[in-house]
Amino acid sequence: MAMEAHEIEALIRAAFPDARITITDLAGDGNHFAAEVIDESFRGQNRVQQQRAVYAALKGRMDGNAGELHALALTTKAPD
Repeated sequence: MAMEAHEIEALIRAAFPDARITITDLAGDGNHFAAEVIDESFRGQNRVQQQRAVYAALKGRMDGNAGELHALALTTKAPD
């Protein structure tokens, strides 16, 4: 089952309530998205740590072949 952009944003927003979040459906199929997440909590973390935190916020929605979300291209950073 495919996900909608607002569902992805809601999951990320629950973990990062003050973040600037932009979700883009890359293929129009509800399975391939890009997300930009800018949050102060990322300051001092490397990109791997930042992206792991965002993936954790998705609560397993990308896990395995049965995952609701097939692909998510992530851009994460602390605010300038």
